[in-house]
Amino acid sequence: MVMGAIAILTVMLAEFQDETSAELAAATAQRDGIQAEYMARSAVNLSRLLIASEPSMRKAIAPLFMLMKKTPPQLPLWEFSDRLLGAFNDLEDSDEFARTAGVDMSQGKNLGMPNGRWELSIVDEDAKINMNLGAANEIAHIRLAKEIMGLIAPMQYDSLFQQQGDSGQFVDRLQTCQALIDWADVDEQGFNCDLSQMTAAASAGIEDNSYSLMPRPYRRKNAPYDSLEELHMVRGVSEDFWATFVDPSPEDPKKRVVTVWGQGAINVNTANAQTLHAVVCSGALPATPICVDPNQAAMFLTGVTMARGITMGAPLFGSAKDFVSALSGHGQLGPLLAGMGMQPVQFQSPAEFQKQITIESKVFSIYAVGIKKGYRRETRVKLHAVVDFRNAPQLGQAGMMGAQGAAGLTGATPNPLAPNAGMQGATGMGTGADAIAAANMPSTGGQVIYFRIE
Repeated sequence: MVMGAIAILTVMLAEFQDETSAELAAATAQRDGIQAEYMARSAVNLSRLLIASEPSMRKAIAPLFMLMKKTPPQLPLWEFSDRLLGAFNDLEDSDEFARTAGVDMSQGKNLGMPNGRWELSIVDEDAKINMNLGAANEIAHIRLAKEIMGLIAPMQYDSLFQQQGDSGQFVDRLQTCQALIDWADVDEQGFNCDLSQMTAAASAGIEDNSYSLMPRPYRRKNAPYDSLEELHMVRGVSEDFWATFVDPSPEDPKKRVVTVWGQGAINVNTANAQTLHAVVCSGALPATPICVDPNQAAMFLTGVTMARGITMGAPLFGSAKDFVSALSGHGQLGPLLAGMGMQPVQFQSPAEFQKQITIESKVFSIYAVGIKKGYRRETRVKLHAVVDFRNAPQLGQAGMMGAQGAAGLTGATPNPLAPNAGMQGATGMGTGADAIAAANMPSTGGQVIYFRIE
């Protein structure tokens, strides 16, 4: 009887130990996951502050450009975000920041993160072809169609359009371009991507019923894309198409060529060589050498890539006009390109082409990974936030706008000398009927238009 009791107690103890260990592991994993998530969130918020501080830094170098009678271009601070924000990361990155900046980090408070860190990558969405132009007006449709055709037209991609797609159908370039635009536009008319017939009234008839023939039928959205993953549902966007044009390197989102966010105009100072080639060919004459001659195209791609490496991200063009002038063989860079053997580009309408390019980005994707170190393992949580800075006030103006907004909402003028003035304003803003309008006021850190936790 004693041996039986001991055996039963042993089984109960082993089961109790297993259950306790499992519950402890689950609780620890949940704790580490929450800590990793908020490490990533802190990286996102720091990134928003870094981008918002760019106009202030640009003003500091304005006198230098005034001597050259030029306007200072946007500084791509986001390209160096991991270094500039290293003081707030783990001890290793904090020490590297201290060595780079020549500062003593021991004098700071609440810097660094024990037992954890974050990895950060900020992607300029205005440096990519925006597929949501298909949800705009007819002029934007034509612009997008030219950019898509400029992207997929080179002959080295012929094999992509000569094989069956994932649905078992053959889809050529024109059909793929049409499908990408028709998915987002609001009408039921098929768009004609034939450049020789492209006008504001061009149409390919009624949109076909290809999606109803799928094994699991569905309809076109006829509304803007909400995410990049939605492109998988478009006819012609196979895995090969995705890996070639949409996301060539999943581990490096900066190499993406297209986007569904952005202001529409493409930043020529930050766009990669493949995107620039597509944009230039969308506005150039059909017989332009870099668009029809593989050697000229390769020379253009190589030249842009080399220029990006030499300047280390510094902006090359002070205006959209400078970019057009350089490719036309004029200005400071025009003779240099001609010396490399690249023939000048003739644009159909330089003025119209300048409308589809820009030198200032306003929409950014922030990819942040929070990493919590544990015993013999680590927990990783990835965040993807897209932030729009188009209506964001500059640093130093947000407080003034907030005070003015509060005064307008409450019908009274705030008195900064009154005791507890800030608390009274906060109470009125939080409990009044206009609190929603106050919350919707532009933020210095931009507006988050997409957020995803992985």
